[in-house]
Amino acid sequence: MSGLTVGADGLARCAWAGSAPEYLAYHDTEWGVPVHGEQPLYERLTLEAFQSGLAWITILRKRQGFRRAFADFDPEVVAAFGEADRARLMSDTGIVRNRLKVDAAIHNAAAVLALREHGGLDQLIWSHVPEHHVAPATTDQLRATSPESVALAKALKKAGFVFVGPTTMYAAMQACGLVDDHLTGCHRAGGPP
Repeated sequence: MSGLTVGADGLARCAWAGSAPEYLAYHDTEWGVPVHGEQPLYERLTLEAFQSGLAWITILRKRQGFRRAFADFDPEVVAAFGEADRARLMSDTGIVRNRLKVDAAIHNAAAVLALREHGGLDQLIWSHVPEHHVAPATTDQLRATSPESVALAKALKKAGFVFVGPTTMYAAMQACGLVDDHLTGCHRAGGPP
């Protein structure tokens, strides 16, 4: 079937998973698995923002560096980052050094904290699960946005977040299990491992 590859283990997977060991592990253990909780969701939103304009493999390979640099994505710690932290982050080769994205991560940590008074990040994100989602059969059926990702982006922007456009939010929805975009025939299609 179009868009699938069969690994050495005999399992069919979305073709992108076969291009690097990091992709294989991510595909088989994380992508599409429901993510809940303020800190894990803040991490995913931050990493998706950093990925914008880059290959996801770049982020996967630097993920431990991001976790170290951003205090395991503890929003209380990151929201308190000041100029010395910004300078530290901009010189850290273990992450993607982009001033706008670093500033967005710090800004969004404060927005996460503010959301606590309004139900929290988990509630906001998971209120945008599509009522009906049909898993794609081929890569031609994959989408970059959805009405729900547009609505989620608007809701997050209204809550003070930045770097949360509809395409970035659709990628986050895929990554966090709000939608299952494993291709039909993939051994992961239809739910978590």
